[in-house]
Amino acid sequence: MNIIPAIDLRDGRVVRLRQGDFAQARVFAHDPLELATRYARAGADWLHLVDLDGARAAQPLQLASIARVAGSGLRVQAGGGVRTRGDVQRLLDAGVERVVVGSVTVRTPDAFVDWLHVFGAGRLCLALDLRLGEDGRWRPAVDAWQSTDDGDYAALLQRFADAGLRHVLTTDVAHDGMAAGPNLALYRLLAARWPSFAWIASGGVRDLADVTALRGTGVAACVAGTALLEGSLPLEALCSRAA
Repeated sequence: MNIIPAIDLRDGRVVRLRQGDFAQARVFAHDPLELATRYARAGADWLHLVDLDGARAAQPLQLASIARVAGSGLRVQAGGGVRTRGDVQRLLDAGVERVVVGSVTVRTPDAFVDWLHVFGAGRLCLALDLRLGEDGRWRPAVDAWQSTDDGDYAALLQRFADAGLRHVLTTDVAHDGMAAGPNLALYRLLAARWPSFAWIASGGVRDLADVTALRGTGVAACVAGTALLEGSLPLEALCSRAA
């Protein structure tokens, strides 16, 4: 299982949010390119990059910063505010290898299916961010997690599987940035039901024990952000990739 370091960008700075709340942003004193280079030297091969400003504005806003980080030598998957085919193309032109798409997949799934055909399954990643309701149903979180859609995520996943989707990144919003560990039960459920997807677990990873536990769920990779920035997950883990 691969460990993918994450960098969230806001105004060109490295930040981390709690449960997607922009009012609870922690700013880290790192230059994004220097941090990405550090991860590359530690053995990472992929980087997960989020344009938080773009996510709020519903259009990518930090293309220059993204292109700069894409020059680190890492393979970059990036998203935040992707709403049109042109947004996808601009990110690819900026050096991104895989574009992460969230809200569009829920609101206009036909468009996402079209993009899969135009760009190829290897260039796109579905961001399936989920929030558990009081009724026990999982619902997609959209619009930078500021809203929740009432759609059937399972039907969406099956449709995209039929269209050839390969990569799916999933976050339990309640676990993101909370240092409470990942939702192992959710990842086991998803990986067992849709084994054709390369699942990427995101949110809640604290240390090597969490990474080891995730290996048993069937996911192909996990994203780590705060744990790497704070040092509770050692950089050496990027080299070993929890093999």
